Parts: sequence; structure tokens; C-alpha cells
Amino acid sequence: MASTMTDDTPAATRRDGDRATAEAGQGARDSVTARSVTINRPAAELYRFWRDFNNLPKFMADIVVIDVVDATHSRWTVKAPGDREVGWTAEVTEDQPDRLIAWEGRGDIRNSGRVEFRDAGARGTIVTATIAYDPPGGALGKLVAKLFRREPAVQAAHDLRRFKQLMATGEIATPAMNLAQLIDDEESR
Repeated sequence: MASTMTDDTPAATRRDGDRATAEAGQGARDSVTARSVTINRPAAELYRFWRDFNNLPKFMADIVVIDVVDATHSRWTVKAPGDREVGWTAEVTEDQPDRLIAWEGRGDIRNSGRVEFRDAGARGTIVTATIAYDPPGGALGKLVAKLFRREPAVQAAHDLRRFKQLMATGEIATPAMNLAQLIDDEESR
């Protein structure tokens, strides 16, 4: 089992692969990853934003669409390597307001995980995403996904960084101009 960790990781997601897998969801997965960021916002605010799954495409770059079925079920479609899309149905398995959201997903990619919101005192909140998944195609599929920057460990780091930017500043920094900037640029010429 592969396991990846970064700074600010709470005890619940330590390198102990069995514990991290158990905390992330039901049963073992081929890969477990955990990423954390500290955001200078209250846990309740960050939790509420994340818990509205319609907000997730605002900072998760690979999401094509999330169809919210009800309070605990949603259908996800995400970009995959080779201009493909994959999907799954997710069920919220644990929901502790202002503290934690956990899920189990079944479909093209079996996955489970949790997002924790932990008080960091004057620094704000530590947000940790722990994801366990079965890569399609096993180790080779994981390598291909990594080469195309579609591997969950890579995406989790990027997505959390964008979440921090969005929550701290109200926007996500990008090297490309958005439509409004392009229009302003054209009008100023």
C-alpha cells in the first residue's frame, strides 16, 4: 500500500497505513494519500463551504460535474487521463458539522476519504483531506494518471492550495486571464 503525507497532518492521518486507511473509509485500498493546509478562517465557515458540494468545482480543477442527489448522495464525473471521464456515486458516511465529512464512493474508481477541519488557534483552521482509492489498472494505471497529473495525490495538493486561495482571498490565482480580464484588456486597447 502506498502512503503519502505532508506537514500540518493531524494524528488521525499518520504514516500508519492501516490506521489512515481505516480512518479514510471502509476497508483497504491500493493507495492512501493525505494533504493538509492551514487557512486563516474559522472551521465552521470552511466546513459549510465544503459541505455544499456544488461549491467544489470552484476549486477542484478536474471535476466535470457533481450532481447532488440528496443530503448524503451525489454523482461525480471527473477528468481522467487521455481526455476521458470517469464517475462514481458517493455517499456521505459521517458528517460532524464544523469538524468532518467522510464518504465512500463506488463506480469507475472505488474511493473513500474524509476532510477534517481542526482548530489551529490564531492561525485559523487546519484542513486535511485523506483519500483512499483503487487506481483503475493498478500500479500502471496510477503511473499513467500521475504522468497526466490526474492522480489523486497530486490533485489533492493542488485542490487544497486552490481552496486556501479561494477562502482567503475570494479568488484563485491563475497564470491565465479569465473572460472578464480578457474583455477589460481588449477594451483598454
